[in-house]
Amino acid sequence: MTNIEDRVNLVARDTIEVVTIDELRSIFEMRKRPRGYIGFECSGFIHIGIGLIQGRKIKDAVNAGIDFTILLADWHSWINNKFGGNMDHIRLAGEYFIHAFTAIGVPKDKVKYVWASDVVSDVKYWETVIRVGKKASLRRILRALPILGRRDTDEIREFAWLIYPLMQVADIFALNLDVVFAGIDQRKAHMLARDVAKYFNRSPPVSVHTPLLPSLYSPVPTKLEEKMFSKMSKSKLESGILIHDDEETVKRKIMKSYCPQGDCETNPLYYLLRYIVFPYLTDNKKAFIVKSKKGDLELYSIIEFEKNYIDGSIHPYDLKLSIIDYLNEILDPIRKYFDKHGEILDELREIIEKRD
Repeated sequence: MTNIEDRVNLVARDTIEVVTIDELRSIFEMRKRPRGYIGFECSGFIHIGIGLIQGRKIKDAVNAGIDFTILLADWHSWINNKFGGNMDHIRLAGEYFIHAFTAIGVPKDKVKYVWASDVVSDVKYWETVIRVGKKASLRRILRALPILGRRDTDEIREFAWLIYPLMQVADIFALNLDVVFAGIDQRKAHMLARDVAKYFNRSPPVSVHTPLLPSLYSPVPTKLEEKMFSKMSKSKLESGILIHDDEETVKRKIMKSYCPQGDCETNPLYYLLRYIVFPYLTDNKKAFIVKSKKGDLELYSIIEFEKNYIDGSIHPYDLKLSIIDYLNEILDPIRKYFDKHGEILDELREIIEKRD
């Protein structure tokens, strides 16, 4: 892909925000292969919010010609007490992440997987951590702590938690990144990196933020701050659908989900449709078909769905059945991959079951 506007649009599509579009365009104008990344704590199985939203965005970045790194954040996972701080278990989860993104369709030969433990081995990394800390107030660091899955009013039980946002900024600088990707919940850490970049004689990294997929079983909060704490979670397996859940598990979870009639705003299935099903159907030039006793209804956009759901043309029961069909279609290639690589699932499942 050589057209700059096409590359910009591909990176920006289906995101919450890009900070900023003009900077992204300038980067593509200046560099044939900009450097980008996304980082993940290695903390458990991957749900569809990570796999199908962020996984798709990784593929968009690769197709846009970005030299892409996936950071397996083992040190960050250790700081955040994942798997009780057992680094062997964290590393196994990281290996699973490599399998998972390969199963999703991220080309293994076109991305680099980098362990945070390798990045932090350079003494200059820790110099950067300290220098970022000298440019940021304690209040600013505390505001960035929701990336740890905690509210900024929570008790800080470990001083190491305060280092986490500084490390995120140091990761960006150590990897010499032009574009950084993450869920919208990590926005404050990215804004910190942008603010302090000038002290390192660097351009601020362009920040691309994807939406969060809410838990299936409760109303979706209207405030962004609350949405961050009602999202699907790797540590709460029943809060959402895993990328390798079988057909019956997908059906059980969707049929149990909260789905108020005529309401899109607080309806978790609306966001599953908006952020996963409709993008998939658009990519494949397919309609979303809702089957009912009244006949089939073909929809080609989320706006069409909103209108028909709000006016009562679609019943929640029929909606759930349709979502089950499409989601199983999307997940089927991932299941087939793990049918051939089931040992990594078995090993990680054993650890998770003992943990829980």
